[in-house]
Formats: sequence, C-alpha cells, structure tokens
Amino acid sequence: MNLFLSALVLSASCFAGGCSDTASLDESNFNEEITEGVVLVDFWAPWCGPCKTQAAILEEVAKSVEGYGRVVKLNVDDEPAVARKYGIRSIPTLIIFKDGGEHKRFQGVTDANTLVSALKAAG
Repeated sequence: MNLFLSALVLSASCFAGGCSDTASLDESNFNEEITEGVVLVDFWAPWCGPCKTQAAILEEVAKSVEGYGRVVKLNVDDEPAVARKYGIRSIPTLIIFKDGGEHKRFQGVTDANTLVSALKAAG
C-alpha cells in the first residue's frame, strides 16, 4: 500500500474512533482531565476535513509523549459550552494545558514534531 493510502486508512480509522491512544472528553470530565500534568486537547468536529488529517498526526504524537504527556479530544459540536469557554472559533484548535492552565495554542493542522516539542517544553 502506498504512503498516501496508508495515511488515508489511518486517518479514517482514527476518525471512526479507532485511535486507542487518545481519549474523548466532554463537559463532565474536561476540567478533571486537564487539572494535572501536561495534556494536549484537540478541539475538533466530525465534518471537519483538516481535523481528520490532524487525527492521524495526533495518534503519532500520543505514542511519542507517552509517560510525560497525554493527548485527548473534544468534539465541539457535542460540547459547545467548553468550546465557547476557550474561545474556539476555528478547528482544529489544539491547546496544551499544564496543571489546568493553558500553556500553548495551535490553530490549523500542526505537524507532529512541533506538537511533541511543545509538549516537552511544557513538561
């Protein structure tokens, strides 16, 4: 299978919920999940094409930062109150939290190396 097809399959499987290294958040557990440590939150929606691309990248990031950081997702369509609280106006938006406070924010598709470096810097 060529590289493009491999990325497409991985992206589709992640989009369909197959990514095991990322957890989904909702309004009831959001604050609890970002309170301790370094956490990257992916604000996304199922209809968002760039979010599908970002999902495959985040799978790689989650494996790279295992042990000192976590990657989680929040569907902005399902949780609009949380998205409003953090001023999410475009997706994908990625926010790195450290011990509950916002450390760094990225908008648009962001490469794995940039995200891993930012997570390490936050730690």
